[in-house]
Amino acid sequence: MSGTDYDARGLLCPLPVLKARKLLNGMAPGDVLTITCDDAMALVDLPHFCSEAGHEVLRITEGDDAQVFEIKRGP
Repeated sequence: MSGTDYDARGLLCPLPVLKARKLLNGMAPGDVLTITCDDAMALVDLPHFCSEAGHEVLRITEGDDAQVFEIKRGP
């Protein structure tokens, strides 16, 4: 299992989801994407996208100015 980090701060909806989709498509099943976002809509959009696409949100960490999502690529 390997991982990828991506800083999506400054990107507004729907760009964080589109970037996550592109990155996850290039990863192997079981790999983990860590994506940092500062768009409040990402808290709704990314988990919804993961649910629909078969990926697993492992953790969401909310900070003062950003949220960090750890997403495990599905099969």
